[in-house]
Amino acid sequence: MSSYILRRILFMIPTLFGVMLITFTVTQFVPGGPVEQLLSQMKSHGGGEVSGGSGGLYQGDKGLDQERIKELKKMYGFDKPPAQRFISMMKNYLSFDFGNSYYHHQTVVSLVISKLPVSMSLGLWSFFIVYLTCIPLGIRKAVHDGEAFDVFTSGVILVGYAIPGFVLAIVLIVLFGGGSFWSIFPLRGLVSDNWANLSIMAKITDYLWHMVLPVISSTVGSLAVMTLLTKNSFLEEIHKQYVITARAKGLSENRILYRHIFRNAIIPIITGFPGSFIASFFTGSLLIETIFSLDGMGLLAYDSIMNRDYPVVLGTLFFFTIIGLVARLLSDLSYVMVDPRISFASVESNK
Repeated sequence: MSSYILRRILFMIPTLFGVMLITFTVTQFVPGGPVEQLLSQMKSHGGGEVSGGSGGLYQGDKGLDQERIKELKKMYGFDKPPAQRFISMMKNYLSFDFGNSYYHHQTVVSLVISKLPVSMSLGLWSFFIVYLTCIPLGIRKAVHDGEAFDVFTSGVILVGYAIPGFVLAIVLIVLFGGGSFWSIFPLRGLVSDNWANLSIMAKITDYLWHMVLPVISSTVGSLAVMTLLTKNSFLEEIHKQYVITARAKGLSENRILYRHIFRNAIIPIITGFPGSFIASFFTGSLLIETIFSLDGMGLLAYDSIMNRDYPVVLGTLFFFTIIGLVARLLSDLSYVMVDPRISFASVESNK
């Protein structure tokens, strides 16, 4: 297994390099870069002097000469050839130096850290609710396949799956956020304005109360996929020969289900656990965050793309690509941990 892990880690290097190279190349041809945006901002100030961080670069009626444009490009690092800028960027990224944001005027690391609490709150709560709900529900649906409970729950979760998360968010606001009916749940932010003055229990309650509507909106759509995956996985195992043999030996249904079927049927669900868990820390939802006024990774990604904030776009892409590759490796390794029939040694010998 060690040689397999080593090969996978070595394979991550060209994958990461390729992702960064393609993205960096695309950014060179996208119109409206940071220099162009600042030039447009300067021209919109017809009467005064605009400072771009290196002194007065623009005096309204005097225009903007080529020397000042060169200063502006140097300020953003665009005075160097693209190849040199890419190599320099990758050297800095390898030491996790992602530079400073053009738009927010702070380091990319501190900016991401400031946005993570919102994304982690939404992601982790959604992750645990989905797994803790869908696994037992999917098992029961498999056991009662075709019965009234299975038909009813399938209809409910499929309706939830068909409703977009942002539409459900708006409906919840109208119903429970003071829109037209009941004002039960708060609508803005992760906590209340007076959160710092509350007691510990009041802080926990206030935080959980703020999370109810956003978590419901971001979770409902995922319930159908995981529930049906669990149900189909268990149904496939229930009809196999070893289950029939176990019943013939007189084993109870509960023992067959939880001692034999469970450990085989749960493999497809558990193997996706590492990747989903890691992704829940960093995944943001633009629409959910916008509707509930939550300043998280979704809004940061959108603002960075719209404002051509390349240090944030490329820096977060570098970090999240590494996280994604590691999560994929952990998912593969989890197969071995939950299923002893799988061995990477046999795969390596066949090669």
